Amino acid sequence: MLNETPVVDSQAKVRPQVAFLGLGLMGSGMAARLAKAGFPLAVYNRDASKVRALAELGARVAASPGEAAEGAELVFSMVADDEAARAVWLGEAGALGTARRGAVLVECSTVSVEWVLELEAAAKARGAGLTVLDAPVTGSRPHAAAGELVFLVGGPAEGLARARPAMEAMGRAVIAAGPAGSGARLKLINNFLCGVQVAAFAEALAMVERGGLDHSVALGLLTGGAPGSPLVRAMAERMSPEGSTEPQFHLALMAKDLAYARREAALAGLELRTAVAALERFSRAVDAGLGSRDLSAVVELVRKDNFRSTDAFFSTP
Repeated sequence: MLNETPVVDSQAKVRPQVAFLGLGLMGSGMAARLAKAGFPLAVYNRDASKVRALAELGARVAASPGEAAEGAELVFSMVADDEAARAVWLGEAGALGTARRGAVLVECSTVSVEWVLELEAAAKARGAGLTVLDAPVTGSRPHAAAGELVFLVGGPAEGLARARPAMEAMGRAVIAAGPAGSGARLKLINNFLCGVQVAAFAEALAMVERGGLDHSVALGLLTGGAPGSPLVRAMAERMSPEGSTEPQFHLALMAKDLAYARREAALAGLELRTAVAALERFSRAVDAGLGSRDLSAVVELVRKDNFRSTDAFFSTP
């Protein structure tokens, strides 16, 4: 059980007890920000080797999500997908079963709207005055470590008010997106656009290389002109031969996000045709064993493409 005595920092601010579930590329940085900000913290991760750094910062290491959630006023989850989220909340020794009365449960993972509504229904069925927020974040590993994430929050304003101090310790902005599911929906739209940009830039870079253009001249135009979004500039650096290959956002997670976005759009009667094309690129990369690499690694298969069209549109008269 967690110590029920609240921690008071040098500014005389009472910090609520927090549980954090999932210490991957994003979760480890987020949890570290909480610990450094003085929040009494319990952490859980499926791979126990990843908890050492948090333990050194004073976090209590729990053997299960349920153990981590005991006594916590705020419970955050940051895991890979719907399946992993369902396991930490509703699985054996899950956090929902031990969450204290009145706790705020915050799903920061990029998940489907369907899962968010399932979790909300399960929390209401428990009847312990629990509040669920879906609060996925924009940013990657460096942003998590630096506290520069942006939280996209769906759910009740009262719950957000209680969770906001912890979110502000982990991010630079907190956006109230609307009712339950709004944060998850907005995040899927955001990542859909990101995935399409990355796939398109990989193809553009391959055209530059196949066409024998001066690499620096071409990239100077593409990154400095109209196409040059922050993401495109980051991909230009990471897709270069000298770029860092250390994962900032796993390629397999982008494939998952694009698939979730397609499904969410389909439920609204929309077909995301550009998402279909981008998903095909990322899915092939996952099948080729690149899923644990940075998402910029999608360029590797594009570079190897040897496409030949038989479409009459491309035929020479």
